[in-house]
Amino acid sequence: MPRHRSFLRLSPIDYRYCLLALAVYFTLVLNWKVLGHFYSILAGLGDYDTGFAISAPVVLICASLLVFTPFSWRYLFKPFFVFLILTGALAHYAMLKYGIVFDRGMIENVVETNQGEALSYFNLQAALWFAVTGILPAVLLILVPLKFPKTVLRGVGQRVVLMLVPLLVLGGIGGLYFKDYASVGRNNKVLGKEIVPSNYITGTIQLVKRRYLYADMPFRAIGQDARKVVLEDREKPTLMFLIIGETARAQSVAANGYDRPTSPFTSQIDGMLAFQDVSSCGTATAVSVPCMFSPMDHAGYDGEVARHSESLMDVLGHAGVDVLWKENDEGCKGVCDRVSQIEISPDDFPDDCVLGTCFDAVMLRDLDGQVASDKPHDQLIAFHLMGSHGPTYYKRYPDEHRAFAPDCPRSDIENCNAEELINTYDNTIRYTDYVVAQLTEKLKSYEADYNVVLLYVSDHGESLGEGGLYLHGAPYVLAPSEQTKVPMMIWMSDGYAKDNRIETGCLSELAQAGHFSHDNLFSTVLGAMHVSTGLYRSGTDIFAACRGPVMQAALEQSADLARN
Repeated sequence: MPRHRSFLRLSPIDYRYCLLALAVYFTLVLNWKVLGHFYSILAGLGDYDTGFAISAPVVLICASLLVFTPFSWRYLFKPFFVFLILTGALAHYAMLKYGIVFDRGMIENVVETNQGEALSYFNLQAALWFAVTGILPAVLLILVPLKFPKTVLRGVGQRVVLMLVPLLVLGGIGGLYFKDYASVGRNNKVLGKEIVPSNYITGTIQLVKRRYLYADMPFRAIGQDARKVVLEDREKPTLMFLIIGETARAQSVAANGYDRPTSPFTSQIDGMLAFQDVSSCGTATAVSVPCMFSPMDHAGYDGEVARHSESLMDVLGHAGVDVLWKENDEGCKGVCDRVSQIEISPDDFPDDCVLGTCFDAVMLRDLDGQVASDKPHDQLIAFHLMGSHGPTYYKRYPDEHRAFAPDCPRSDIENCNAEELINTYDNTIRYTDYVVAQLTEKLKSYEADYNVVLLYVSDHGESLGEGGLYLHGAPYVLAPSEQTKVPMMIWMSDGYAKDNRIETGCLSELAQAGHFSHDNLFSTVLGAMHVSTGLYRSGTDIFAACRGPVMQAALEQSADLARN
């Protein structure tokens, strides 16, 4: 029996060999994505040094050894590298299958993802991938006994050598191919964001650093000077529906020139204007929603400043506008925290909610009770739609709105063929069009008591396999137009246009030829609701150029007085 136990017992392996094996594993398995991208770039160059091409895996192995060695002490070794293997396997799957790039913005998006959304990314293929590339090697590492030096001094000496050797190799490769690496890296900056595990670790450190540094930032009230501009000849108060879409890209909207009928409902509404060139502030909800409700523009946007500040919703409240936020997505990202809000729960509307989420038509429920009919006053209701949230696009529309078939009823969308994936996504766009049209028709029913106006805009777009990318969240500077160009629509009643002196022909021309972005939302809504504040900027108010001079002058004069 003792001999049998001895036969089963594994012989200890020198930790240095294990460290080298880990460096090779991370390079050849968990960095398959970045190596493939690197070699595809070289293939596009046509003429390149063979030695330069061969050196890439060596560089990654040496860099990994250099970074891993300080964490190779006895009681830290296995917990640390098990964690890296498991998280690295998840990150590599997301990168390989969806083209996700892990930077600080993506880490922030991951952190703010709710449980339901996170679970939608798990499927059989993801589980198998994680088991083979994450759990299996992690278990092997746990089971294999490691042999460490007997003295601390010897351990320090060995680790100095372990770091010195790869440094010398990297120095030699740098001396031979520095210009080549500098050229490829400078022209393809995304490569650095694809290296596992440095990409998601660096992104996490940056996120924690930013939040820690800003932890003591005082919360800032904004727009406390907000007041309603008194319009003597205004016949009725204003009711605005502000619809925030989710993951809708302009390229898939018929009203924006797409060659499939994805806008059949809003196209039947007289006066509905589809803006043709609108850019988002970010490529993920965690950035775009706080940004569009902030007085900061895209170029100067700081997420932590926005997090510690009031939003457009608060400014409207300061002016006495009745504000309500209805939520059917993953939260308002702080912009509605201080106003009345209703979060749609599947338990409350079982007929509208299946598979754990609610179809956006649920937003129409109970509206009559939420719109003030007794002594009506200026009111804005914001609707945050589930829209085209992926990857489970098939959950976003009911069966009767499955207009394009065959669709793709699965979450591992990279395994759908192109036709199925596009059909599924287009069904979500078409269903959102239906919901916007239904909300518009509902808004019309309040014309007896209100001048009514509606604005719809999506938070960001979506990639559907173009260039190997899926979903969204790419760094903005590298993001394709599929992720940054979004649909925006505006509709107003004749009474609203008349009382606000809006020249609808002028606005229609702007919709076709103008260039707009989320930067326009803040002042456009303030102007639409007749709110004066020093934060108002006529240059970003979409209506300003088409508003009657007397009306516009009243807004600008009040804003100037507030600023002074």
